[in-house]
Amino acid sequence: MKLNCDLGENFGNWQLVDEREVMPFIHMANIACGYHAGDPGSIVQTLRFAKQFEVAVGAHPSYPDLMGFGRRSMACTPTEISTMLLYQVGALRELAAAEDLALHYVKPHGALYNDMMRDETVLRAVLAALQRSRLPLMMMATPRNGHYRRLAEDYDVGLIFEAFADRRYTADGRLQPRAQPGSVMHTADEILQQVHALCAGTVIACDGSRIPIEADSLCVHGDNAEAVAMIRRIRAELELASGGA
Repeated sequence: MKLNCDLGENFGNWQLVDEREVMPFIHMANIACGYHAGDPGSIVQTLRFAKQFEVAVGAHPSYPDLMGFGRRSMACTPTEISTMLLYQVGALRELAAAEDLALHYVKPHGALYNDMMRDETVLRAVLAALQRSRLPLMMMATPRNGHYRRLAEDYDVGLIFEAFADRRYTADGRLQPRAQPGSVMHTADEILQQVHALCAGTVIACDGSRIPIEADSLCVHGDNAEAVAMIRRIRAELELASGGA
């Protein structure tokens, strides 16, 4: 199981996270493209850290919502969604190329990610963009993985399915809304328990039911010191389970 983390979200003098502390423990860095966070200088620094620690990089595009950190839905046409993704991916791809790095995938951010998961029109707009950029899409693993694979095949786009280490799931395989109590896990024991379950292909939902979740990657958050320590523990647990790095 590979670990992915949302990074490149520092902006000017505002430093969300010390990325040098996170990079040695992850496999994939989802890098902001400037629409919800990140400026050219901070993005380049993130790319350099990724190169230093041999971490695969992907684009993390969003709605153009810098003030709301990309967490607010916007009424966009499919064409607008496709073009805004191509714009952001193109910018990051050029910055990466300047550092002798290639982009490996695209993972939408925030409200765009949530809209993609609930609205097939939005998902098709995202796939149409990735068909042109020729990059795989990272999206949330659910019991409907097979349906999403068939849909992506229409656009000749590969899929990378991810699960979440510290988010509670609903009985239908979605993430429990953040506004609901208990939607985000905070203790090491419950997070590690969920990591072990996800590695085995299941997760216990908020109603106590066990649902199948087949994921290729595990999303971890590194936006505070406690989260960085948790990432280290998760990486160590994964290596112990697999018998190596």
